[in-house]
Amino acid sequence: MSNWYLQNGRDSDVVISSRVRLVRNLNGFKFLKKCSKEEQEKVLEKIKEIVPSIGHELKYINLEDLDDITKLSLVEKHLISPEFVINNNARKAIVINNEENICIMLNEDDHIKLQVFSSGQELDNLMNLIIEIDEKIGEILNYSYSEKFGYIATSPVSVGTGMKASVIVHLPALTYTGNLSKVLRIVNNFGMSVKGLYGEGTQNQGDMYLISNNQTIGVTEKEIIANVKNIAEKVIEQERTARKFLGKNSLELEDRVYRTYGILKYASKMSSDECKKILSDVKLGVDLGIIKELNDGKIKKLELYTKSGNLQKYFGKTLEGYEREIKRAEVIKQIINE
Repeated sequence: MSNWYLQNGRDSDVVISSRVRLVRNLNGFKFLKKCSKEEQEKVLEKIKEIVPSIGHELKYINLEDLDDITKLSLVEKHLISPEFVINNNARKAIVINNEENICIMLNEDDHIKLQVFSSGQELDNLMNLIIEIDEKIGEILNYSYSEKFGYIATSPVSVGTGMKASVIVHLPALTYTGNLSKVLRIVNNFGMSVKGLYGEGTQNQGDMYLISNNQTIGVTEKEIIANVKNIAEKVIEQERTARKFLGKNSLELEDRVYRTYGILKYASKMSSDECKKILSDVKLGVDLGIIKELNDGKIKKLELYTKSGNLQKYFGKTLEGYEREIKRAEVIKQIINE
């Protein structure tokens, strides 16, 4: 069975993946920024002790025991945050399973950041899974909790349920038709956060956007999930409508995606930025049934193994800038010809 990020799920033509996250802190310990190294170590030791009790074949790994390429590959899979890997002398660890659909960051901004993942739109199932794991941990460890405010967190935006639900969506047709900014503005007006997947200041987002809830206090976990699902469904509908509109001029669309596919297939070198945009067009062509030479599984592999960290993991060695561009074109050919 392949890992979740190499699978397709519900509404995978638009929704790339879903994530649900819970932030928790341990009672009796200072917030991370005020914790000494010794206290941080004690937090890790307490959690490490209970890992076998959580189930799901989870394993505990100190962050310092991972090499830089492995850390980058985990960031690229969105399993850990870029901030988490920055060396700020904090004692950090992850708890993760083999399928990598569960990943707990320890001592990021808070003591515990519990995350569960799935391909496609699976927020309801993820909510059930994360609540099950959270309750198992909560039965053993004493969380910081206020009867008035709910779970206590470092950031005020995480106080309350501590839950953030999000979906990554692929919106190339809304971009082409010029309707993207209008749709994203509507999402923001519904109290949701929407941002480019690769962060502010990055021009090439590969038409990928992250939609998540802003509010964690004064709402229940079920309400958070329902609200994000509702917005995701509206965005899916708008993107599919835009794709139908593009399909009316089918010759132009076919010409565009097949030209792009030709570059993907025959290029001798390719930069990361160029690859993101090309894969966006090619995925659209595959989803609409125009490009028949590829399937969803190969698209997933291309999206993963052309990213710098996972590209280096694929070849099992460190690759410098220009060599990376050559090897990226090489791995693309290998996946296409599988």
